[in-house]
Amino acid sequence: MKYKKLGKTALKVSQLCLGTMTFGSNFRNIGTVNEELALDLVKNALDSGINFFDTADVYSFGESEIILGNVIKRLGLKRHELIIATKVRSASTQEAFENKGDMNNIGLSRKHIIEACDASLKRLQVDYIDLYQVHGWDILASIEEALDALDMLVKAGKVLYTGCSNWSARHIMKALYLSKANRWAEFVSLQAYYSLVGRDVEHELLPLCEEENLAFLPWSPLSGGFLTGKYTRENPKPQNARRSGFEFPPIDERAYDAIEVLDKIAKQKSVSIAQVALAWLLSKQEVTSVIIGANKMSQLQDNIKSIHVELSDEEVKMLDNVTQPKTLYPQWMYEMQNQNRDKLEY
Repeated sequence: MKYKKLGKTALKVSQLCLGTMTFGSNFRNIGTVNEELALDLVKNALDSGINFFDTADVYSFGESEIILGNVIKRLGLKRHELIIATKVRSASTQEAFENKGDMNNIGLSRKHIIEACDASLKRLQVDYIDLYQVHGWDILASIEEALDALDMLVKAGKVLYTGCSNWSARHIMKALYLSKANRWAEFVSLQAYYSLVGRDVEHELLPLCEEENLAFLPWSPLSGGFLTGKYTRENPKPQNARRSGFEFPPIDERAYDAIEVLDKIAKQKSVSIAQVALAWLLSKQEVTSVIIGANKMSQLQDNIKSIHVELSDEEVKMLDNVTQPKTLYPQWMYEMQNQNRDKLEY
Protein backbone atom coordinates (compact mmCIF):
# COMPACT_ATOMS: atom_id res chain seq x y z
CA MET A 1 0.00 0.00 0.00
CA LYS A 2 1.10 3.56 -0.70
CA TYR A 3 0.28 6.60 1.40
CA LYS A 4 -0.22 10.32 0.82
CA LYS A 5 -0.54 13.39 3.02
CA LEU A 6 -4.11 14.49 3.59
CA GLY A 7 -3.84 17.84 1.85
CA LYS A 8 -2.06 20.49 3.90
CA THR A 9 -2.06 18.33 7.04
CA ALA A 10 0.74 16.03 8.19
CA LEU A 11 -1.71 13.12 8.36
CA LYS A 12 -0.83 10.15 6.16
CA VAL A 13 -3.67 8.17 4.60
CA SER A 14 -3.64 5.07 2.42
CA GLN A 15 -4.24 5.68 -1.30
CA LEU A 16 -7.24 3.40 -1.01
CA CYS A 17 -9.94 4.17 1.55
CA LEU A 18 -12.60 1.65 2.55
CA GLY A 19 -16.01 3.24 2.16
CA THR A 20 -18.76 1.73 4.28
CA MET A 21 -21.88 2.83 2.43
CA THR A 22 -22.61 -0.88 1.94
CA PHE A 23 -22.60 -1.52 5.71
CA GLY A 24 -26.16 -1.87 7.02
CA SER A 25 -29.55 -2.97 5.78
CA ASN A 26 -31.69 0.07 5.15
CA PHE A 27 -30.34 2.36 2.44
CA ARG A 28 -31.84 1.87 -1.00
CA ASN A 29 -30.34 -1.37 -2.36
CA ILE A 30 -26.80 -0.43 -1.31
CA GLY A 31 -26.75 -1.29 2.40
CA THR A 32 -26.45 -5.08 2.36
CA VAL A 33 -23.41 -5.88 4.52
CA ASN A 34 -24.04 -7.26 8.00
CA GLU A 35 -21.61 -6.98 10.91
CA GLU A 36 -19.93 -10.37 10.38
CA LEU A 37 -19.10 -9.64 6.75
CA ALA A 38 -18.09 -6.09 7.65
CA LEU A 39 -15.64 -7.49 10.20
CA ASP A 40 -14.00 -9.63 7.53
CA LEU A 41 -13.90 -6.72 5.05
CA VAL A 42 -12.31 -4.34 7.54
CA LYS A 43 -9.77 -6.95 8.63
CA ASN A 44 -8.83 -7.67 5.01
CA ALA A 45 -8.51 -3.95 4.32
CA LEU A 46 -6.25 -3.49 7.33
CA ASP A 47 -4.11 -6.47 6.32
CA SER A 48 -3.60 -4.85 2.91
CA GLY A 49 -2.38 -1.62 4.53
CA ILE A 50 -5.56 0.47 4.39
CA ASN A 51 -5.75 2.82 7.39
CA PHE A 52 -8.51 5.11 6.12
CA PHE A 53 -12.24 4.37 6.63
CA ASP A 54 -15.12 6.54 5.43
CA THR A 55 -18.74 6.47 6.54
CA ALA A 56 -21.68 8.86 7.05
CA ASP A 57 -24.58 9.18 9.45
CA VAL A 58 -27.04 8.84 6.55
CA TYR A 59 -25.75 5.40 5.46
CA SER A 60 -28.50 3.03 6.58
CA PHE A 61 -29.46 5.86 8.94
CA GLY A 62 -26.67 5.34 11.44
CA GLU A 63 -26.35 1.58 11.07
CA SER A 64 -23.16 1.88 8.99
CA GLU A 65 -21.48 3.86 11.77
CA ILE A 66 -22.72 1.40 14.39
CA ILE A 67 -21.34 -1.58 12.46
CA LEU A 68 -17.99 0.11 11.86
CA GLY A 69 -17.73 1.02 15.55
CA ASN A 70 -18.58 -2.52 16.64
CA VAL A 71 -16.05 -3.99 14.21
CA ILE A 72 -13.29 -1.70 15.47
CA LYS A 73 -14.07 -2.76 19.05
CA ARG A 74 -14.31 -6.48 18.24
CA LEU A 75 -10.99 -6.45 16.39
CA GLY A 76 -9.34 -4.65 19.30
CA LEU A 77 -7.89 -2.02 16.99
CA LYS A 78 -5.75 0.81 18.30
CA ARG A 79 -7.53 4.11 17.75
CA HIS A 80 -4.38 6.04 16.83
CA GLU A 81 -3.69 3.66 13.93
CA LEU A 82 -7.04 4.41 12.23
CA ILE A 83 -8.16 7.42 10.22
CA ILE A 84 -11.95 7.60 10.54
CA ALA A 85 -14.02 9.94 8.40
CA THR A 86 -17.75 10.53 8.63
CA LYS A 87 -20.19 13.15 7.41
CA VAL A 88 -23.03 15.45 8.41
CA ARG A 89 -25.79 17.19 6.45
CA SER A 90 -28.08 14.48 5.14
CA ALA A 91 -30.97 13.11 7.15
CA SER A 92 -29.85 10.61 9.76
CA THR A 93 -33.36 9.21 10.31
CA GLN A 94 -35.85 7.64 7.92
CA GLU A 95 -38.49 10.20 8.94
CA ALA A 96 -36.31 13.19 8.11
CA PHE A 97 -35.17 11.53 4.88
CA GLU A 98 -38.77 11.13 3.73
CA ASN A 99 -39.85 14.60 4.98
CA LYS A 100 -42.22 13.03 7.48
CA GLY A 101 -41.21 15.07 10.49
CA ASP A 102 -37.96 15.26 12.46
CA MET A 103 -37.38 18.42 10.42
CA ASN A 104 -34.28 19.61 12.27
CA ASN A 105 -32.43 16.30 11.95
CA ILE A 106 -31.01 17.39 8.60
CA GLY A 107 -28.97 20.22 7.14
CA LEU A 108 -26.10 22.41 8.34
CA SER A 109 -27.62 24.35 11.21
CA ARG A 110 -25.45 24.68 14.30
CA LYS A 111 -27.99 22.56 16.18
CA HIS A 112 -27.85 19.69 13.71
CA ILE A 113 -24.07 19.75 13.24
CA ILE A 114 -23.37 19.62 16.99
CA GLU A 115 -26.02 16.99 17.73
CA ALA A 116 -25.10 14.88 14.71
CA CYS A 117 -21.43 14.84 15.69
CA ASP A 118 -22.25 13.67 19.21
CA ALA A 119 -24.50 10.96 17.77
CA SER A 120 -21.78 9.80 15.34
CA LEU A 121 -19.21 9.63 18.14
CA LYS A 122 -21.60 7.47 20.16
CA ARG A 123 -22.36 5.13 17.26
CA LEU A 124 -18.69 4.81 16.28
CA GLN A 125 -17.69 4.34 19.96
CA VAL A 126 -14.76 6.74 19.62
CA ASP A 127 -13.71 9.93 21.40
CA TYR A 128 -12.94 11.91 18.26
CA ILE A 129 -13.46 11.90 14.50
CA ASP A 130 -10.37 12.36 12.35
CA LEU A 131 -12.15 13.94 9.37
CA TYR A 132 -15.65 15.40 9.72
CA GLN A 133 -17.12 16.34 6.36
CA VAL A 134 -20.19 18.34 5.45
CA HIS A 135 -22.00 16.00 3.06
CA GLY A 136 -23.48 18.61 0.75
CA TRP A 137 -24.70 22.18 0.44
CA ASP A 138 -27.65 23.37 2.54
CA ILE A 139 -29.65 26.18 0.92
CA LEU A 140 -31.17 27.15 4.29
CA ALA A 141 -28.03 27.41 6.41
CA SER A 142 -25.61 30.31 6.22
CA ILE A 143 -22.08 29.24 5.45
CA GLU A 144 -20.88 31.22 8.49
CA GLU A 145 -23.15 29.25 10.83
CA ALA A 146 -21.91 25.93 9.48
CA LEU A 147 -18.22 26.85 9.60
CA ASP A 148 -18.49 28.30 13.10
CA ALA A 149 -20.20 25.12 14.34
CA LEU A 150 -17.49 22.94 12.79
CA ASP A 151 -14.82 25.11 14.42
CA MET A 152 -16.53 24.63 17.78
CA LEU A 153 -16.19 20.85 17.34
CA VAL A 154 -12.50 21.16 16.50
CA LYS A 155 -11.84 23.38 19.52
CA ALA A 156 -13.75 20.90 21.70
CA GLY A 157 -11.47 18.07 20.53
CA LYS A 158 -14.35 16.08 19.04
CA VAL A 159 -13.07 16.59 15.49
CA LEU A 160 -9.47 16.86 14.27
CA TYR A 161 -9.99 18.04 10.68
CA THR A 162 -12.93 19.23 8.61
CA GLY A 163 -13.73 18.75 4.95
CA CYS A 164 -16.58 19.06 2.50
CA SER A 165 -18.30 16.86 -0.03
CA ASN A 166 -20.43 17.71 -3.07
CA TRP A 167 -19.71 21.45 -2.84
CA SER A 168 -19.15 23.83 -5.72
CA ALA A 169 -15.85 25.60 -6.30
CA ARG A 170 -17.28 28.98 -5.40
CA HIS A 171 -18.65 27.78 -2.08
CA ILE A 172 -15.39 26.03 -1.18
CA MET A 173 -13.39 29.18 -1.88
CA LYS A 174 -15.84 31.27 0.12
CA ALA A 175 -15.49 28.82 3.01
CA LEU A 176 -11.68 28.92 2.87
CA TYR A 177 -11.71 32.73 2.84
CA LEU A 178 -14.16 33.03 5.75
CA SER A 179 -12.31 30.42 7.80
CA LYS A 180 -9.01 32.20 7.34
CA ALA A 181 -10.52 35.61 8.12
CA ASN A 182 -12.25 34.35 11.28
CA ARG A 183 -9.48 31.96 12.34
CA TRP A 184 -11.84 29.01 12.10
CA ALA A 185 -10.63 25.51 11.26
CA GLU A 186 -10.24 25.34 7.48
CA PHE A 187 -11.40 22.56 5.20
CA VAL A 188 -8.53 20.20 4.39
CA SER A 189 -10.32 17.97 1.87
CA LEU A 190 -12.97 17.60 -0.77
CA GLN A 191 -14.83 14.36 -1.36
CA ALA A 192 -16.46 14.37 -4.79
CA TYR A 193 -17.66 12.08 -7.54
CA TYR A 194 -14.84 11.23 -9.95
CA SER A 195 -14.43 8.30 -12.29
CA LEU A 196 -13.36 7.63 -15.85
CA VAL A 197 -16.97 8.18 -16.91
CA GLY A 198 -17.65 11.08 -14.54
CA ARG A 199 -15.08 13.83 -14.99
CA ASP A 200 -16.93 17.08 -14.25
CA VAL A 201 -14.54 17.81 -11.38
CA GLU A 202 -11.75 18.42 -13.90
CA HIS A 203 -13.34 21.74 -14.92
CA GLU A 204 -12.96 23.60 -11.60
CA LEU A 205 -12.78 21.38 -8.53
CA LEU A 206 -9.57 19.45 -9.23
CA PRO A 207 -7.60 22.60 -10.15
CA LEU A 208 -8.98 24.26 -7.01
CA CYS A 209 -7.81 21.38 -4.82
CA GLU A 210 -4.37 21.51 -6.37
CA GLU A 211 -4.04 25.29 -5.94
CA GLU A 212 -5.37 25.33 -2.36
CA ASN A 213 -3.63 22.10 -1.29
CA LEU A 214 -6.87 20.29 -0.46
CA ALA A 215 -6.91 16.52 -0.35
CA PHE A 216 -9.12 15.10 -3.08
CA LEU A 217 -11.12 11.97 -2.25
CA PRO A 218 -13.10 10.46 -5.15
CA TRP A 219 -16.33 8.69 -4.28
CA SER A 220 -17.95 6.08 -6.56
CA PRO A 221 -14.72 5.56 -8.54
CA LEU A 222 -16.38 2.69 -10.43
CA SER A 223 -19.51 4.76 -11.09
CA GLY A 224 -21.87 2.62 -9.05
CA GLY A 225 -20.39 -0.60 -10.41
CA PHE A 226 -20.60 0.42 -14.07
CA LEU A 227 -16.83 0.21 -14.51
CA THR A 228 -16.67 -3.46 -13.58
CA GLY A 229 -17.52 -4.62 -17.10
CA LYS A 230 -20.88 -6.19 -16.27
CA TYR A 231 -22.73 -3.37 -18.06
CA THR A 232 -22.46 -3.31 -21.85
CA ARG A 233 -24.36 -1.86 -24.78
CA GLU A 234 -25.81 -5.31 -25.36
CA ASN A 235 -26.74 -5.76 -21.69
CA PRO A 236 -27.22 -2.31 -20.11
CA LYS A 237 -29.27 -3.60 -17.15
CA PRO A 238 -27.94 -6.97 -15.97
CA GLN A 239 -30.18 -8.84 -13.56
CA ASN A 240 -29.70 -8.12 -9.83
CA ALA A 241 -26.98 -5.53 -10.53
CA ARG A 242 -26.99 -2.39 -8.38
CA ARG A 243 -27.35 0.15 -11.19
CA SER A 244 -30.15 -1.84 -12.82
CA GLY A 245 -32.53 -0.56 -10.14
CA PHE A 246 -30.78 2.67 -9.14
CA GLU A 247 -29.00 4.41 -12.01
CA PHE A 248 -26.59 6.51 -10.01
CA PRO A 249 -24.25 8.22 -10.75
CA PRO A 250 -25.56 9.13 -14.22
CA ILE A 251 -23.57 8.16 -17.32
CA ASP A 252 -23.70 8.97 -21.03
CA GLU A 253 -23.12 6.94 -24.20
CA ARG A 254 -19.34 7.41 -24.08
CA ALA A 255 -19.26 5.27 -20.95
CA TYR A 256 -19.62 2.17 -23.15
CA ASP A 257 -16.65 3.34 -25.25
CA ALA A 258 -14.67 3.54 -22.01
CA ILE A 259 -15.55 -0.06 -21.17
CA GLU A 260 -14.14 -1.19 -24.50
CA VAL A 261 -10.81 0.57 -23.89
CA LEU A 262 -10.66 -0.66 -20.28
CA ASP A 263 -11.35 -4.21 -21.45
CA LYS A 264 -8.53 -4.04 -24.00
CA ILE A 265 -5.98 -2.84 -21.42
CA ALA A 266 -7.24 -5.27 -18.77
CA LYS A 267 -6.80 -8.25 -21.08
CA GLN A 268 -3.28 -7.16 -21.99
CA LYS A 269 -2.35 -6.97 -18.31
CA SER A 270 -4.40 -10.00 -17.18
CA VAL A 271 -6.26 -7.90 -14.60
CA SER A 272 -9.89 -6.90 -14.14
CA ILE A 273 -11.58 -3.94 -15.78
CA ALA A 274 -12.26 -2.49 -12.32
CA GLN A 275 -8.57 -2.60 -11.44
CA VAL A 276 -7.66 -0.63 -14.56
CA ALA A 277 -10.38 1.96 -13.85
CA LEU A 278 -9.07 2.42 -10.31
CA ALA A 279 -5.46 2.51 -11.51
CA TRP A 280 -6.39 5.36 -13.86
CA LEU A 281 -7.61 7.39 -10.86
CA LEU A 282 -4.55 6.48 -8.80
CA SER A 283 -2.35 7.78 -11.63
CA LYS A 284 -3.77 11.28 -11.16
CA GLN A 285 -1.46 13.42 -9.03
CA GLU A 286 -4.38 15.41 -7.59
CA VAL A 287 -6.06 12.30 -6.17
CA THR A 288 -5.21 11.61 -2.53
CA SER A 289 -7.21 8.51 -1.65
CA VAL A 290 -9.77 6.59 -3.72
CA ILE A 291 -12.83 5.48 -1.77
CA ILE A 292 -13.68 1.89 -2.63
CA GLY A 293 -16.72 -0.03 -1.40
CA ALA A 294 -17.72 -3.67 -1.46
CA ASN A 295 -20.60 -5.94 -0.55
CA LYS A 296 -18.55 -9.12 -0.91
CA MET A 297 -14.97 -10.11 -0.17
CA SER A 298 -14.08 -10.86 -3.78
CA GLN A 299 -14.91 -7.28 -4.76
CA LEU A 300 -12.70 -5.81 -2.07
CA GLN A 301 -9.79 -8.09 -2.86
CA ASP A 302 -10.05 -7.30 -6.56
CA ASN A 303 -10.17 -3.54 -5.92
CA ILE A 304 -7.18 -3.62 -3.60
CA LYS A 305 -5.08 -5.20 -6.33
CA SER A 306 -5.44 -1.98 -8.34
CA ILE A 307 -2.67 -0.47 -6.23
CA HIS A 308 -0.22 -2.74 -8.08
CA VAL A 309 -1.48 -1.99 -11.60
CA GLU A 310 0.96 0.28 -13.42
CA LEU A 311 -0.40 2.13 -16.45
CA SER A 312 1.96 3.44 -19.10
CA ASP A 313 1.71 7.05 -20.25
CA GLU A 314 0.21 5.77 -23.48
CA GLU A 315 -2.45 3.74 -21.65
CA VAL A 316 -3.37 6.71 -19.45
CA LYS A 317 -3.68 8.85 -22.56
CA MET A 318 -5.91 6.25 -24.24
CA LEU A 319 -8.24 6.32 -21.25
CA ASP A 320 -8.08 10.12 -20.96
CA ASN A 321 -9.07 10.53 -24.59
CA VAL A 322 -12.07 8.20 -24.57
CA THR A 323 -14.03 10.34 -22.08
CA GLN A 324 -12.22 13.69 -22.35
CA PRO A 325 -14.68 16.34 -21.16
CA LYS A 326 -15.32 19.35 -23.35
CA THR A 327 -13.34 22.38 -22.22
CA LEU A 328 -15.71 25.02 -20.86
CA TYR A 329 -15.46 28.79 -20.82
CA PRO A 330 -13.41 30.47 -19.38
CA GLN A 331 -10.95 27.56 -19.32
CA TRP A 332 -10.55 27.55 -23.11
CA MET A 333 -9.89 31.30 -22.98
CA TYR A 334 -7.26 30.73 -20.27
CA GLU A 335 -5.55 28.17 -22.47
CA MET A 336 -5.65 30.37 -25.56
CA GLN A 337 -4.35 33.46 -23.77
CA ASN A 338 -1.58 31.62 -21.97
CA GLN A 339 -0.04 29.71 -24.85
CA ASN A 340 3.75 29.89 -24.42
CA ARG A 341 3.28 32.24 -21.44
CA ASP A 342 5.66 30.18 -19.32
CA LYS A 343 8.51 30.38 -21.82
CA LEU A 344 11.42 32.49 -20.64
CA GLU A 345 12.98 32.83 -24.07
CA TYR A 346 11.44 33.88 -27.37
